[in-house]
Amino acid sequence: MGEFKYGFCGCFNNTHLCIVTWFLPCVTAGRNSEIMGDNCLVCGALYCIASPIGVYYQALNRQKIREQRSIEGTFGGDCLVHLFCPLCALVQDAQEIQPAAQAESMARE
Repeated sequence: MGEFKYGFCGCFNNTHLCIVTWFLPCVTAGRNSEIMGDNCLVCGALYCIASPIGVYYQALNRQKIREQRSIEGTFGGDCLVHLFCPLCALVQDAQEIQPAAQAESMARE
């Protein structure tokens, strides 16, 4: 089984993403959800308005990421990560999936 490419506390690998997530976590949550096939606006709003539900949806996204990339972990662990250190988890998830999304969008052009 694999591991995440970026460390859990590797927020400053992408300073722009770190700043956006710090001030507008709903934006990063929405983008991550959209990349993983869910509705950007709904998941971003749920993340900020209904925190427990938002944590659940972001944990589901993290589980999808782990399954796609054969990364070890459990859904319970994903919930705990998003519950106790949500910004670090959002950034780590985004760093894992956004390079793939950027390459995919460049291939479409």
